Amino acid sequence: MNTIQKILVSAAALFVLIVLIVFLPNSIGLPHPLFGEPDVQKVYFADHISPAHKAVIELFNERHRGRIEVVAVDLPFSKFSTNERKELLARSLRSKSDRLDVFSVDYIWTPRFAKWCEELDPYFADFAKAKIISPTIQSCIANGKLVAMPLYIDIGMMYYRSDIIRTLPDADDIERKLRESMTWDELLALRTRLGYGQRSYYIFQADDYEGLVCNYFEIARSIDKDFFAGNSIDLKSPAARQALQLMVDFVYTQKIAPKNVVEYDENKSYEYMLQSDAVFVRGWPNFLENFKKTYSDTSKFRHIERAPLPRFAGKSPTSVYGGWNLMVSKFSTKKEAAIEFIRFLQTEEVQKKMFELGGYIPVNHDVYADTAYLSNHEDLVFYRKLVDHGFHRPSLEDYTQISDVIAHYVHLAIKGEMTVDKALEEASLVITTKRILLK
Repeated sequence: MNTIQKILVSAAALFVLIVLIVFLPNSIGLPHPLFGEPDVQKVYFADHISPAHKAVIELFNERHRGRIEVVAVDLPFSKFSTNERKELLARSLRSKSDRLDVFSVDYIWTPRFAKWCEELDPYFADFAKAKIISPTIQSCIANGKLVAMPLYIDIGMMYYRSDIIRTLPDADDIERKLRESMTWDELLALRTRLGYGQRSYYIFQADDYEGLVCNYFEIARSIDKDFFAGNSIDLKSPAARQALQLMVDFVYTQKIAPKNVVEYDENKSYEYMLQSDAVFVRGWPNFLENFKKTYSDTSKFRHIERAPLPRFAGKSPTSVYGGWNLMVSKFSTKKEAAIEFIRFLQTEEVQKKMFELGGYIPVNHDVYADTAYLSNHEDLVFYRKLVDHGFHRPSLEDYTQISDVIAHYVHLAIKGEMTVDKALEEASLVITTKRILLK
């Protein structure tokens, strides 16, 4: 090889080395040579990445430029049910993969995922935990240890079409009752007055998933406030039977909900309410904020108002807590950066932004202490009152398996494929004997 050839080969080798150093710094574990900066820590965050999530991730990345970059791993509700999302996360953690650093879990999953996650007490002082409203921090503890921190809280509620209610001469009085929580008897009587005898009137979620369990528990708990006594679920109790019978009657006897409600999750029930002009739908707080960005015809949105769920005469209104908690994988190699991201998400600034952009109910006390902010967000005042009357589902390590069984058999009863008594008997037997549920 002559001198010119040696120079060309050396130049080519140098060029390849520069390309590797500049474009593949992580592959060799060195700082970026051209700028003298250390590697940016990439924190992988799995969640349903809504526009609100995207906005706060971009804000975090901008403020931590050169140090930390959060990379979103999108698990959209439109593609993954909550159960599918749960299994995807569990599969990744079970394999001890370090591909995920931070991920959100339905708060009822916290006990199940605790064994795969970092204990957070060392990272969050008492004053930081005191900034979080109590119902949410309670859902972050498993076996006496803090294993998660809340991102937002949800609470079951009802939406109604005010323009349909306004067709009645006493609409003001009806809406006042709705805002205070109307009884089921009053709600059903109103159907005739509105001329909805043969039309879908009250829509709920009855697909085979956790949302159906929330609907069922809300009715059972409103019948008997001690339904979850001892942190347990008694499917042989009168309240358990009465609640399921009522849901079946909604479809077959009273016919206030269509038979295909058994195919509905939240999004499908919202779509059906809008398309069929149903008067009421059971839901969660961020229906309007999310649908305004995706639904083609928003003309009806200005007529949709919020109300507590119906109650039974002589009983108080109540709703199930929902929401999503943040956990750090025990197998993450970037735990400190992951914790920094969680702290950022819980700041007053970010909590307000998540609420404004996505309707996610804040968990930071400071948001509710800002009276000027509340005066401009009356819906947040409404949600806070609902939270005061909410209840937790049982905190059990095997809750998700129990819930899967309940959802399956309650779903079969509402489909008309099994009697109420048989469904509850079978569900109770599967749970107590710990049989594997085959769907």
